[in-house]
Amino acid sequence: METETSTIIHGSYDDRFVSVRDAFAANFADGEEIGASVAVTVGGEMMVDLWAGKRDGHKDGVDSPDWEKDTIVNVWSTTKTMAGTCMLMLADQGMLDFNAPVAQYWPEFAANGKEGILVRHVMGHTAGLAGWTEPMTVDDLFDWDKATGLLATQAPLWEPGEGSGYHAITLGYLQGEIFRRITGQSIASYFREKVAGPLEADFHIGLPESEDHRVGTLRIPDLELGQAGVSEFTSKVLGNPRMNGSEPRRPEWRRAEIPAAGGHGNARSVARIHSALACGGSVDGVTLMSSEGLEPVFEVQAAGVDRVLGEDIRLGMGFGLSSPSVPLPGDRVFYWGGWGGSLAVVDLDHRMSVAYVMNRMYPNLDGDLRSANVLMAAYGAVLA
Repeated sequence: METETSTIIHGSYDDRFVSVRDAFAANFADGEEIGASVAVTVGGEMMVDLWAGKRDGHKDGVDSPDWEKDTIVNVWSTTKTMAGTCMLMLADQGMLDFNAPVAQYWPEFAANGKEGILVRHVMGHTAGLAGWTEPMTVDDLFDWDKATGLLATQAPLWEPGEGSGYHAITLGYLQGEIFRRITGQSIASYFREKVAGPLEADFHIGLPESEDHRVGTLRIPDLELGQAGVSEFTSKVLGNPRMNGSEPRRPEWRRAEIPAAGGHGNARSVARIHSALACGGSVDGVTLMSSEGLEPVFEVQAAGVDRVLGEDIRLGMGFGLSSPSVPLPGDRVFYWGGWGGSLAVVDLDHRMSVAYVMNRMYPNLDGDLRSANVLMAAYGAVLA
């Protein structure tokens, strides 16, 4: 069913998913949105593809172009789902062993007591490298060799494997350097060639300049990333480098390959990529991995209060699992989200992917109900 109404909701949805459209519209009616998109796939078919509002969040929508079908924004840590997918693909091909020491692939990493850190510790945020110990600037994030080199030489911040601490920015450099050492290729270029390209998904890690004209700007939150923390430790790791949410406005950020936080896309592209995972690794003739290659996702790497987030969460291999803080309806569901509110959920039992992407950033790392509202509506439809 096509819709373009006075309520500024554009796109299409299957009649069974009208509740998703209504929840999405309610977010705007409640004044919670500036511009946003939501998408749902079931069995690889796009059941919901909606967008609305204004593209430029930093103007609160004033004098801003509309959020269009092809508008994309920086989704922050929802990017981790793309890098994590590439790591799973590499393991499924037999090129990466999650139980191997990182130093097996990256010898310099063994420095300062890190010889026992395994790849699975990185994947599950238990490696003890949630932040850099040397002072960092945002510009340093554009220097791959510096960012990875410092992580290779520093000591872990806690005993690796003993509980999680969210690796908000460092995760992408750790995964990406392991990936590069094995393949000789950056994880971003592999993603472009083997994932986004074949699936015709409009998601980018390292955005070409030619696409800048359709990038929406984010409305920065009231708190910097480090200020949204729950402890001195949280502030220390999230506040180095200091980031306030305006970073994606810089061309250098958009061009850089930042696999944990720099991805640009919209809900349609996120849901499209994850539809392959929801369908067991393949969709529309494109195979990312075998169904067995998805099973490591459900191997619990950490369960309990995360040192950085301060929340009781469960982490699998590269994705979050249902937990007291993030209750999800089923044991075969995994997720991740981004600073400010973007969300991606994959449900293998229902072969469903749900994605939400917006430009108004919520100030904290959790507690944003906008995505929860559309997710619950999607489940209400699929379970009806």
